[in-house]
Amino acid sequence: MDAAKGKGNASEKENNSYRNFGRRVRSSFISGFLKQGRMLFTSPFFKQKKMKRKFAIPLENGVLCAHFGHCQTFAIVDTEDDRVIDFKEVTPPEHVPGLYPRWVAEFGVTDVIAGGMGQQAIMLFNEQNINAFVGGPIKSATELVEDFLKNRLTLTANYCNHDEHPHDGACRH
Repeated sequence: MDAAKGKGNASEKENNSYRNFGRRVRSSFISGFLKQGRMLFTSPFFKQKKMKRKFAIPLENGVLCAHFGHCQTFAIVDTEDDRVIDFKEVTPPEHVPGLYPRWVAEFGVTDVIAGGMGQQAIMLFNEQNINAFVGGPIKSATELVEDFLKNRLTLTANYCNHDEHPHDGACRH
């Protein structure tokens, strides 16, 4: 600011102008959506993208299988905004180490809930950008997903730690 004239240069005026414009916009934006002490979400600015997740759950006899790689079927459960919108059971291909993470990813799965799973499988899921939750209780797929969405899913120890098996790495459940 020029001390002799008490006026700022053009750059300072421009910065103040932008700052004031931002304050005016925020102020009018907020006051436009406040009504009787409540925020009204009518603007496209406030429309939130619907939260979609897709879960894969290994099943044996209709409930969570104790070991991911030894299941009879997989439940593929679609959710949107914390509610189940679709459920289907699919039969997996023959188990080959490393295959299931790629196969499950083809369904667009974002999360896996399992009873037990080896560390290598967990790493392979993470490489596919799929979250692996292990130590799930023996429940139906819909119960597991609903518990997860309501933050009530309790995970315990991983039922399968390949380090505890003989050196061939085979699970014997």
